[in-house]
Amino acid sequence: MSYWMNGWRLTGLLTALLSLMVLGIVAADGFSVDAIRTAIRATARTSLLLFLPTFIASALVALWPGSKTRWLLRNRRYIGVGFAASHGLHAIVIIAFAIRDPALFSSMTSIGTLVSGGSAYLFILLMAATSFDRAVAWLGARNWRILHWCGAWYIALSFIITNAKRTPDMPLYWLPVVLVLLAIALRIAGWWRRRGKLRAASVPA
Repeated sequence: MSYWMNGWRLTGLLTALLSLMVLGIVAADGFSVDAIRTAIRATARTSLLLFLPTFIASALVALWPGSKTRWLLRNRRYIGVGFAASHGLHAIVIIAFAIRDPALFSSMTSIGTLVSGGSAYLFILLMAATSFDRAVAWLGARNWRILHWCGAWYIALSFIITNAKRTPDMPLYWLPVVLVLLAIALRIAGWWRRRGKLRAASVPA
């Protein structure tokens, strides 16, 4: 199994499992609207679960260096592309929902949601497209860092807003909000730890 847990093989495994999950959900109930909406919720959750470790990978290494956190940092790119695959499937089932029941879809969607969601998808597409060495070289290291930093923070905030607005009807949505807030706290703590180490290293002996 360890063969599949590194590099692009990990991305392929994640994508295959996610695709089978979505197909199983929608096929089990004859591709009904309810099944499609269940698949939308499921892929939203898998996207969050794949995004969070990529968002905090470097922070975890800074705070708790070890074999597991270093494995996560080494494979952050590949898990990140798996996150993009999950959210791509999320987009597919949303489109299927819009086609199967356009009236219900319109009643549950606003222009603001389409704009904010579309912006998040643009970042995801750009980040996935620049997850290859040639793309990084073409874009330049500095521009790559800016794109991925802005994209990661925008997506994190999108997860908070998307889930927070559902909490009045279903308090369980506070869980993903809290998870993202904890991830942000860890990321800030990791940055602070790295900054402290750099300061210590710059002090003359």
